[in-house]
Amino acid sequence: MKLQITLLMMCLFFISCKNDRETDGESAADTYTVPVEYYKLDNGLKVILSEDKTAPTAIVAVYYNIGFRIEPKNRTGFAHLFEHMMFQGSENLGKMEFINLVQKNGGVLNGSTRFDFTNYFEIVPSHKLETMLWAEADRMKGLDITQENLTNQQGVVKNEVRVNVLNQPYGGFPWLDMPQYANTNWYNSHNFYGDLEDLDAANLEDVESFFNTYYSPNNAALAVIGDFDREEVRGWIQKYFGSIPSASLPEKPDISEPLQTEEKRFVKNDSLANKPAIAIAYKMPERNTPEYFAMGLLDQILAQGDNALLRQKLVSEKGYTSGISGGINFLGNMFNYNGPMLWMFNFTYDNGKTEAEIVGAVDEVMDSLKLTIDQKALDGAVVKMRSDLYDELGGTFGMGRADLLCSFALFDDDPGRINTLEEEFRKITPEVIHKTIDDYLRPTNRTILRVNPLLANDKNSAQ
Repeated sequence: MKLQITLLMMCLFFISCKNDRETDGESAADTYTVPVEYYKLDNGLKVILSEDKTAPTAIVAVYYNIGFRIEPKNRTGFAHLFEHMMFQGSENLGKMEFINLVQKNGGVLNGSTRFDFTNYFEIVPSHKLETMLWAEADRMKGLDITQENLTNQQGVVKNEVRVNVLNQPYGGFPWLDMPQYANTNWYNSHNFYGDLEDLDAANLEDVESFFNTYYSPNNAALAVIGDFDREEVRGWIQKYFGSIPSASLPEKPDISEPLQTEEKRFVKNDSLANKPAIAIAYKMPERNTPEYFAMGLLDQILAQGDNALLRQKLVSEKGYTSGISGGINFLGNMFNYNGPMLWMFNFTYDNGKTEAEIVGAVDEVMDSLKLTIDQKALDGAVVKMRSDLYDELGGTFGMGRADLLCSFALFDDDPGRINTLEEEFRKITPEVIHKTIDDYLRPTNRTILRVNPLLANDKNSAQ
């Protein structure tokens, strides 16, 4: 479900006041430490509390360790379909009552499905925090699983696929397309949105089994961020979540990817597109290694901001495109996934240009990259990364903080990692950067996907 987020003007006011105070000289510390209190309930639920008294609001975020990467075979799109089911009613809240409960109390809510988790969150005035904890626990305890709800949501998801993918120019490009071309393991390379036949084939037994297996407290992390009393909140969490039974979790499938040794190139015909587009993806180093953090800095140097090398070459110097998009983990950030991943960038370009010209310009950047990067360039990348990290922490009224805390709890059992990220980036030396370029930014580790715009009817576009 993708509910439109309504802005909380009260929050904007307080955020504005906070920024004014900082620039007026209450000298911000060189590093900001996020408060983190972490513990587990007896049923395995991971709980993270992080106080923030700058606004009278609170965030409740629940992350379940199930994303579309490990959804059942022959049930593509099932993780996303199930996300919709979580808004269809629970033990004590009827259809749409969860949404109404949040919105009538001045809050906002949303949910999403990603590679390795499905999440739900509410941002509410802090005096409604207990109500939100009760409501989240209510649907974790018992979802209203009926054939009527399932049939209804199968229709909603299929319509979403038609609107966002099948009937839209560049639909699914590159976030949905590229994993299917670049990866070889089914878990990383199937249609995450779901084939329409698979969505139709989902039955009540599938839904009940999925809920009982993956929506258990020992497969979840709960974060509470904002203005609250810690002891009071701990009591509420124990009261509402403590009695929910844990489940026996299945062994996780092997989601590893083999080493890529040859470049891959593909063309996707798009009858609705009028300009060619290209996406270039490189397989990432393993998460949390020095090379992984080095790739985070290389992403800043190559693709992020006006001074990024790819932007300078493709936009400013060559004039091939008006801008590029991309980064690590197209559906999130470099921290909130747990498995093989791609670093990818994409852009549309003029019909008169060929794929050879476009890739040639990219190779000019890549071939000279090691000569470009010295300690000064690396220091600049760390500054940009630090800025991005702080933007992330404050994003969506603090939801970015909840996202990192829950991700690190689920994947590392250590939400305190949120306070060590900057240090990890500062450890990276030019030598590590150069080794990472040699090992990962090589042509034989990349996949190139070009959109052929049939609507343009341009001979050059088909070259």
